[in-house]
Amino acid sequence: MSALIARETSPAGRRGGVRALWAGNPGAVVQRGLIAARSSSWIVVLSGFFEPVFYLASLGIGLGALIGDVETSSGTEVPYAAYIAPALLAVSAMNGAVYDSTWNVFFKLNYGKLYEGMLSTSLGPLDVALGEILYALLRGLVYATGFMIIMQVLGLNLAWTAVLALPAVLLIAFGFASIGMAVTSYMKTFQHMDWINFVLLPMFLFSATFYPITVYPEWVQVIVQALPLWHGVELIRGLTTGILSAGMLWHVLYFVVMIGLGLVFTTKRLRALFLD
Repeated sequence: MSALIARETSPAGRRGGVRALWAGNPGAVVQRGLIAARSSSWIVVLSGFFEPVFYLASLGIGLGALIGDVETSSGTEVPYAAYIAPALLAVSAMNGAVYDSTWNVFFKLNYGKLYEGMLSTSLGPLDVALGEILYALLRGLVYATGFMIIMQVLGLNLAWTAVLALPAVLLIAFGFASIGMAVTSYMKTFQHMDWINFVLLPMFLFSATFYPITVYPEWVQVIVQALPLWHGVELIRGLTTGILSAGMLWHVLYFVVMIGLGLVFTTKRLRALFLD
């Protein structure tokens, strides 16, 4: 009888079917992350909040005094600070989600060996993937809420729909985190992680973050519009400025597809690494 119980609760006994992937307990992974965070330096955690604030102060307020108003993609003119503030919020969501789901996951996967221990319990790879992503979202939510308060104090939220920017930030972070974790599961050395910055920096600079996409030639605009950050910037900018359109639903759908693909690939990869 004891041998039968051991076989049913072991990873090998969970192969095949839903039980091999999902135990319905991603909260255990989130709880583990929160406990570990209590012993870390809160200065390091809070440092991620100040980066977009510094960009907003130096470019939005400083440079914005020289630029004046900027025309959005819909043809409406808004102050320069109100133009880049939602973009910086989207960038903050991207950076926070990507770094939490790449560097942290890379260490746990290749050096800490934490996932091997997690998957030797009743947890499945989908529990681990969702738990890590949800933990990254909690951190991103704290950053986004603080930045939104600063935007409100400075009068950069131009419409009541700005309150919807918070769930939009979570959607963006979820998409980047799920893809980031999937990609990280294939990386074996620290040198491979340099590719992450190689991808993030061009998106940060060219996704209509600091100036309209119309300044580019049409063929460059097509490339930019295929990037996930551009969809995030346009979605949040539309909400904070109150310039809404049916096209914003495509931005939402883009990230829903990102989330689905990321979760599928991450789950399959963790199962292949530790269970099959």
